[in-house]
Amino acid sequence: MGAKEKIVEELLLEEETVRQNEIVLYNDDVNTFDHVITTLMDVCEHTPEQAEQCSLIVHYKGKCTVKTGEYDDLKPRCSRLLQAGLSAEIV
Repeated sequence: MGAKEKIVEELLLEEETVRQNEIVLYNDDVNTFDHVITTLMDVCEHTPEQAEQCSLIVHYKGKCTVKTGEYDDLKPRCSRLLQAGLSAEIV
């Protein structure tokens, strides 16, 4: 195995060890589309289009993954979603 292949293999192994979590946003009968969209743009750094699409998925499907990443990055974001009155959890 050449040096290049070994580096690629090491990177793939490293990638597997970093566990990716997700913030899942759930539907509710309280928040307006505008509030959900604005909050997703602010907290999850969504574009207006991403935030709108997520709000529609949540509305029609009941839930939607709104952010994927490492737990330490997602925890404060999820807390901010909850503080904004949205229903979310890290899975």
